Amino acid sequence: MFSQIMGDPAARVFAAILLVALSGVPGLFIRTGATGQRLATAASAVAAALALPSVVTMLLARQTATYSVFWNLPFGACEVAIDPLSAYFLIPIFVVFLCGSVYANGYFPAARHGYAEARVTFFYGLLAAAMALVVIARNGALFLIAWEVMALSAYFLLVTEHEEPEVRTAGLVYLVATHIGTAALFVYFSLLNAHTGSFLFPAAGGLHLPAVAATTLFALALFGFGAKAGLMPLHIWLPAAHANAPSHVSAVLSGVMLKMGVYGILRFLSFVDAPPLWWGGLLTGMGLFSAFMGIALASSRRDIKRMLAYSSIENIGIITAGIGIAVIGQATGNARLAYLGMAGALLHVINHSLFKPLLFMGAGSVIHATGTRELDTMGGLAKNMRWTALFTLAGVVAISGLPPFNGFVSEFMLYMGFFGEAASSSTASSYLVVGAPVLAMTGGVALICFVKLYGVAFLGAPRSAQAAGSHEAPAAMLLPMAALAGACLFAGLLPQALLPLAEAAMSVPAPVSAGLGGSPVEPGWFTFAGLGLLGLAAAVAVLLGRRLSSLPSSASRTWGCGYLAPSARMQYTGTSFSEMFTTLTKGVVRASVIHTEIKGFAPKPSAFGYVPEETVIERFLVPMFNVSGSCFAFVRRVQSGRIHIYMMYFFVTLVTLMIWTR
Repeated sequence: MFSQIMGDPAARVFAAILLVALSGVPGLFIRTGATGQRLATAASAVAAALALPSVVTMLLARQTATYSVFWNLPFGACEVAIDPLSAYFLIPIFVVFLCGSVYANGYFPAARHGYAEARVTFFYGLLAAAMALVVIARNGALFLIAWEVMALSAYFLLVTEHEEPEVRTAGLVYLVATHIGTAALFVYFSLLNAHTGSFLFPAAGGLHLPAVAATTLFALALFGFGAKAGLMPLHIWLPAAHANAPSHVSAVLSGVMLKMGVYGILRFLSFVDAPPLWWGGLLTGMGLFSAFMGIALASSRRDIKRMLAYSSIENIGIITAGIGIAVIGQATGNARLAYLGMAGALLHVINHSLFKPLLFMGAGSVIHATGTRELDTMGGLAKNMRWTALFTLAGVVAISGLPPFNGFVSEFMLYMGFFGEAASSSTASSYLVVGAPVLAMTGGVALICFVKLYGVAFLGAPRSAQAAGSHEAPAAMLLPMAALAGACLFAGLLPQALLPLAEAAMSVPAPVSAGLGGSPVEPGWFTFAGLGLLGLAAAVAVLLGRRLSSLPSSASRTWGCGYLAPSARMQYTGTSFSEMFTTLTKGVVRASVIHTEIKGFAPKPSAFGYVPEETVIERFLVPMFNVSGSCFAFVRRVQSGRIHIYMMYFFVTLVTLMIWTR
């Protein structure tokens, strides 16, 4: 019987999810040594070996497996299913979970962190299992249970270093924000149940509602799932959460958990037979706004992890814009536009799940070596951290959307949609061409941002004693970084390996490729261009190497504008590098400048401080919350602190509900 169960690919996936959920349990009881952590890493490897071949097989076969689970809750039948869309989102869950589990052995070892490591390992596995349950749940109540387990697991991981006030504040903001989004999802599933008569998910294209009801559900889904994805202006929790979590946790939060919001939006769109045109326009507009604002704010950051957190908002915006393009293509009957938008969005889901965890792990290696997240105190790290510098460079090139790495492929497909298909259409989709300059500008600012990150951190001379004394990360941290860097290069050179998976997942939200007679994209072109670029780079490296070997060698500091005694203080810092762009975009990225006025012939010591702000949060959301707090200040009066008064509230509420239900 066991062999029959394990012969079913869906059963192997379910076994892998259970193994992931239990992976951290041994560490709660094994308090000495690193045995618990190593067992969790072994469990993650076995789970990935079970699940990844199975989900790929089911994807390529476009197979759907549905199972009913017994429960006695009053929410109807409990179903779980793995269809192509679910299978596609399971891939990054297991890949990033495995890489993070291996990475944690070097970054967060049990020998140094004791019981904190056991707690992190347990919730790390629970988070991954909850995300997997989110994508296979087919009952609204089960979905919300898994969603809440995911949210709480992420919270306990986020507040690992709860001794720090900044960490506690970030955890509180995350907890409030995620439950506001969850409240919207409670209303969403309740209305869905009211219209369909069941908590079970509707079949693909099976939800036919009046315009007002459909719009209400769309708004709730966009708010609830958009808050989890980090779309602006619903991103209030994201920067601080990703910056203050352990780096391998940040890799999962950014690389995978944000995609659960994307999955929720796609799943809702799969219910609707014909989404209206304005839905696509709104998704595209929100996506482009998030993309540009996210990368503009990232470019002004000095905290390396906060910079990566803001760039996640940019990439989620790109994915959302792609989904919006696909909806516009559907609504206007432009099958090529629908294909390019959805394929680009789905490919970017996988691509971002590879290069963003790579960059967070690279940042973790830098923090592990220098003890700081402050970019301006780094410099010259490539000398002592050659492998970390190499793998981080791969992530930087990928996230900047440059060939031959994977970020170029998905972003190029969206460019094709904006420029080619929109411009050649005579329908309302022609207005999409207006978004092309926004996407192009976003790509340019991303290049500025990550040249700053890599150049300031790894090149030049050390700016502090911590940077000068840096050391290479251990093998446990380098191995998953090498695997992710290799995956980024593979996906960029051979997108034809991933495109069939994306095409299979497209069949669930909508048959966007119907009538095309094949893909409008020739993936072999990416292979040819990528290999040509790699060959050219290798030839230039060989020529430069021969040239340098023929010249006399000398050792000195990097040239510093002719100064006889150059100093690291003469180098660009991250702040000075992005100062011009920050000045040009001061309406978007505001900064507080604190300085002491210099007076007299012998001035006293002075200081200069530059603190970038976030316009959306500090100039819009915070004042709005302050006004709301003032309006509802009277509610505080009911908090008398007396238990008998609270019991009276409960009694009055119960009596009111009993009368109302009668």
